[in-house]
Amino acid sequence: MSAPTFWRCEPSWSWTSPVLKDHLLWCVMDGRGELELNGDRQELHPGVCAVFQPGDAPRATHDPHRRLLVFGMHFQTTGAAPDPRWGEVMDRELLGVLARTSDASYRRQDALGRRQAELCLEQLIALIWDAVHNPGRRVTDAAVDETARQLRQDPGRDWTVAEMAAKASLSRAQFTRRFVAQFGMSPAQYLIQARIDRAHQLLTESGMTVTETAAALGYTDVPYFSRQYKQRTGRTPSQDR
Repeated sequence: MSAPTFWRCEPSWSWTSPVLKDHLLWCVMDGRGELELNGDRQELHPGVCAVFQPGDAPRATHDPHRRLLVFGMHFQTTGAAPDPRWGEVMDRELLGVLARTSDASYRRQDALGRRQAELCLEQLIALIWDAVHNPGRRVTDAAVDETARQLRQDPGRDWTVAEMAAKASLSRAQFTRRFVAQFGMSPAQYLIQARIDRAHQLLTESGMTVTETAAALGYTDVPYFSRQYKQRTGRTPSQDR
């Protein structure tokens, strides 16, 4: 792989690539423009990423008042590039972290840094493949994912479906429908599972009692907590403590 690189395209910049001899990762971090390959066009904005393969000859232009900031690198692989070559990565935060980590690791110029940069490249390619093959994923799906993460992070909180829906900017019915579609269970059942998962961790690792664990996770009725725990795990809380 070549050195991972960020570049802010000059106002007069345009790109007409020679026919590529290797693979090229190309990720838009900022700005606006247009990309063309074999007669297909793609509007460029943050999150649009491409993996080109040998034989490709992409072209691109940009708005000089909204200059492109691109992250990329050349690399060798036996795998083929996705078709179409580009997709939009919705998780901009992860995209940025992987790009920055790849750049910083490679520039350490040691074996561990190079390996870390290679792992970041693999993850970036996986993100793009997912974006190409799951193009219907929308901002609302990411909002539902974020709400689910918050449930797992703080399962003892007194969550309501109305509150969850508001966080995702959806009605209760829309939120519940999307949540079930993504996770295969209702928000209420997902919260119960998150509480039981955390209860198992607390009982087996923290030394907390069954009563303390139940209270920490929002249960005021210890027998009810024990029944839910056994239904989900097949064991009683006392057996796991």
